[in-house]
Order: sequence, then C-alpha cells, then structure tokens
Amino acid sequence: MFHFLIVVQAIVAASLVGVILMQRSEGGGLGMGGSPSGLMSARGAADFLTRMTTILATVFIVLSISLAFVAAKKGGTGEIDSSLERTEVPAAPAAPATTAPAAPASAAPATEVPLDK
Repeated sequence: MFHFLIVVQAIVAASLVGVILMQRSEGGGLGMGGSPSGLMSARGAADFLTRMTTILATVFIVLSISLAFVAAKKGGTGEIDSSLERTEVPAAPAAPATTAPAAPASAAPATEVPLDK
C-alpha cells in the first residue's frame, strides 16, 4: 500500500509541476503586477489550468497526509544498521625515540610570520 501511494504521489507531483509550468505568466512574480483579468477575477478563476492546479494540489496534500498515516501505522521498531559504524583501531606501537639534537626553542625559522603583529 505504501509503495503504491508513493508512486501515485510522484505522478501527481509531476503533473502538478507540468500544469503550473503551462500556465500563462501574469508578470512581475509573487503576485506583484498583473492585469485586472488575473487570478482573482471570474475569468481567471474559471480557467481550466487554474482548476486543475487546485485539484492536483488538493490530491497532493491528501496523499501526503495519507502517506504520513500509513508510515506511522506501519511504524515498528526498526533496527539501526551498524555495518558502516566506525570502529576504533588500536594505535600501532610507537617507534623508539631517537636522541637527535633539539633545535633551540627561541629561534624561529625565517619563513614563519610572528603572530603578534
């Protein structure tokens, strides 16, 4: 049932995108501009594409709520997949320390920039 609803949801979503893209642009996005014969007039409200957009959007919302209920009802206690879990690798034994002469700590290499400037 869940997979069937997912397929129907995808078809409705693709149809909704197609219907929205086929509509005539009113100009000036987000409701700015436009003409008196826009969406709120009797002519605009009766448009086939506007009605189809409303129907598809309603079906999309109903399917989304139905999918949420089906997923919640299916629920169950799912096990967490730990196959990709990181594991701590024991550190390799340290190499024996060699006694090399240490450079004087006060002399900084010429390529370093002092941080106090």
